[in-house]
Amino acid sequence: MMKKIYGHFDDTNREYVITDPATPFPWINYLGNEDFFSLISNTAGGYSFYKDAKFRRITRYRYNGVPMDNGGRYFYIKDGDVVWNPGWKPCKTPLDSYECRHGLNYTRITGSKNGIEVSELFFVPLNTWAEVQKVTIRNTTDMKKTIKLFSFAEWCLWNAATDMENFQRNWSTGEVEIEQRASSTVIYHKTEYKERRNHYAYYALANAQADGFDTDRESFIGLYNEFANPQCVMTGKPSDSVAHGWSPIASHYIEVSLMPNEQRNLIFLLGYVENAQEEKYADPHSDPTLVTSLGALDCTIVNKEKAHATIDRFRTVEAVDKAFDELHAMWDELLDKFQVSTGDDRLDRMVNIWNQYQCMITFNFSRSASFFESGIGRGMGFRDSNQDLVGFVHQVPERARQRIIDIASTQFSDGGCYHQYQPLTKRGNNDIGGGFNDDPMWLIFGTVAYIKETGDFGILDEKVPWDNKPGSEVSLMEHLRISFNHVVENLGPHKLPLIGRADWNDCLNLNCFSWDPNESFQTTENVSEGSKAESLMIAGLFVFCGRQYAELCKARGMEAEAKRATGCVDDMVEAVKKYGWDGEWYLRAYDFYGNKIGSNENEEGKIFIESQGFCTMAGIGMEDGMVSKALDSCKRYLDCEHGMVLNTPAFTTYHVEMGEISSYPAGYKENAGIFCHNNPWVIIGETVAGRGDDAWNHYTKICPAWIKDQTLHKVEPYVYCQMVAGKDAARPGEGKNSWLTGTAAWNWLTITQYILGIRPTYDGLEIDPCLPETMKEYTVKRKLRDSEMTITVKNPNGKPKGVSRITVDGKPIEGNIVKALPGKHVVEVEM
Repeated sequence: MMKKIYGHFDDTNREYVITDPATPFPWINYLGNEDFFSLISNTAGGYSFYKDAKFRRITRYRYNGVPMDNGGRYFYIKDGDVVWNPGWKPCKTPLDSYECRHGLNYTRITGSKNGIEVSELFFVPLNTWAEVQKVTIRNTTDMKKTIKLFSFAEWCLWNAATDMENFQRNWSTGEVEIEQRASSTVIYHKTEYKERRNHYAYYALANAQADGFDTDRESFIGLYNEFANPQCVMTGKPSDSVAHGWSPIASHYIEVSLMPNEQRNLIFLLGYVENAQEEKYADPHSDPTLVTSLGALDCTIVNKEKAHATIDRFRTVEAVDKAFDELHAMWDELLDKFQVSTGDDRLDRMVNIWNQYQCMITFNFSRSASFFESGIGRGMGFRDSNQDLVGFVHQVPERARQRIIDIASTQFSDGGCYHQYQPLTKRGNNDIGGGFNDDPMWLIFGTVAYIKETGDFGILDEKVPWDNKPGSEVSLMEHLRISFNHVVENLGPHKLPLIGRADWNDCLNLNCFSWDPNESFQTTENVSEGSKAESLMIAGLFVFCGRQYAELCKARGMEAEAKRATGCVDDMVEAVKKYGWDGEWYLRAYDFYGNKIGSNENEEGKIFIESQGFCTMAGIGMEDGMVSKALDSCKRYLDCEHGMVLNTPAFTTYHVEMGEISSYPAGYKENAGIFCHNNPWVIIGETVAGRGDDAWNHYTKICPAWIKDQTLHKVEPYVYCQMVAGKDAARPGEGKNSWLTGTAAWNWLTITQYILGIRPTYDGLEIDPCLPETMKEYTVKRKLRDSEMTITVKNPNGKPKGVSRITVDGKPIEGNIVKALPGKHVVEVEM
């Protein structure tokens, strides 16, 4: 049976082209790259916010609604008696043609009906707190056509949580202003502006005066109508409503007449403004046109100076096109820092375009705002952000530097950490708290990656506070030392790391013991006193990152600290070999009582992926055959056609001593789902063992470019998702939680640094590929600091590992580290 195809890659234009609007799930994109952001689906659903998706939500969105993905930025076209949308939704009128092109920080949706073609370009210009919407209307017939266009956006009352809860207040607070300028019509959302807020939003038709407007939702849609049939659109006439409380919206109405083959461009701007307290209001006496509907001067009219400046910047098509070109140029520069040519279009598009793009998006949002994360309950993760850093540090190292400082500033003086922090305040999230004992080691992981990329050892001397408290500042290097010590000082009876609330797997809650469905497994008070719960995943992480810490100390001339750290790492290796090995694989943990988890002695959950990944990455027991045995066990027990499951056999009953992991149905999420996030750990382990074919096979099973069944996979086929349903699930291979996942950074690290083997070091690039037999030659262009290297790797005999010869600019070098010398260099590598 032919599998349904909803879209395809356009590698030349770096776009994914969706040709059927009824995708199995909304396939989305992200607009914006700093401060102002939007999420947009292939039917123009989604929402916008400034910095924080909880506290500065600009437009409203309904998660888990029926039908799915209702609400967004809509343009209704009324052509005679036919009403339709270029993006198909919400009217769902059958279109004569439809196409959505998701590009790098932009989306273009084009639809046509009865001889009218409408193309909508959505993007956020660089250094701009606004989303530009360029609407191009074209008459493709041989007769004059007149259509009516209605724009639509629904304001969120700023705090996305209370927006959905406090209706007794919300329905009384909504306030708007409407402004008709000489060549634009602007609708302002100023709810709570006269109180404590210093910000407002606006929706402008920037290059024409509207023929009408609406700002009250019930007046526009009708109390018992839906988005699909707003009463103003159906009757073809706006109501010029002014919202007072209830549900403010913004809608412009304009009539457009076009001669045959004529087109017209309309420019809309959805923007955000902040004013200083002393500059919040306009002087009503300075402009006699600033009057209310009652004819009296209004002393609470918002200061529109900044809004006007932005609107005026983008009131012409030429200005919009120039800003769009600047966005393209930025992505040209970002992606140019690592480009590969292998002859395999699937691999090249993932490495050169989509994996890098997803890493940048995940850098901006951590886990906070997607179509699976509402942006309300989660901030920037301590662990998450440090892992994400390895995926984007080569693109924007200066922003990576600031991210490290922000993360470290939320750490406690004992090395523990807030698990998350809010992006608006950069302060730790008390609702989640800390106690996740893997968190501190990730700061070493992220910082080392940054220094190897940039050579900026000066970051280690930066003064960074504990818990953002002024006067508590110490060097970042001291933060790393305390992070290392946090593991050393929190060991259990087997000298393995105590797990705390959880390790990487937030759902392995060995100290929780919860029978109350109203409790959070992660944040309820843990029964930590007397606990023997130890984590083999943290043990492997400690060895992997602890060696990096010792290497960093040596590079800094801290020989005594390097020696101490190496001794602690060696002790952990021995503890793992003595107490963390189950004969064919590494144990996962010991529970509260000291019983084994992830052992052949268990009936369910005999083997887990996390400890196999990190212990093989760290090479623990390599000389004793432990690494190879563990990797073989991953293939034998965890692997399936869609990737490696997290654990097997799946849990079929609730284990109170293990917590949330056993609360999921078999095959989903942490209970034997395929976590694309930790599959790369095993893949890297395969490269450590020199098993190139195995590494490649695991990589392609979870890589989006290799997806064969778009309907089954369900979510976007151009980016990684967090989880794919495992072999025990009802629908094995079905994806969930796409976009914002550490999977992006880890797969980037895996393919570029371990399979292709181009790895930054303090001195330059280490060349150490681990290849499948079929990969005989490839070329990488890599920019590192002031150096640009064109690296060609030749492997005519299909060797999995081992560099035999390297020449730089025609001259052979000793070893496999190419120094990052200024200028352009040609590197040839023979396997």
